Amino acid sequence: MQIEILTPEKKIYTGDVYGVQLPGVSGSFEVLEKHAPLVSALKNGVIKILLDNKGKTASYNISGGFIEVLNNKATLLLESASAAE
Repeated sequence: MQIEILTPEKKIYTGDVYGVQLPGVSGSFEVLEKHAPLVSALKNGVIKILLDNKGKTASYNISGGFIEVLNNKATLLLESASAAE
């Protein structure tokens, strides 16, 4: 699955990933390869990018935004994002 994470200031991340875990406004959810088309609002929290199926991850603190999933590509449009420790 291809993922692209964007803020108004810059592109945060782009690349092929196994999946992503997200803080949706109605609860947390996960998007994996070949997910059905989706548009969802995101709340403040942490997104976890699943880089592979062996447990390697990258995390970012976000302050709200949206995700669109279409044709095996996830695009996240975020108000702000910073690498989580």
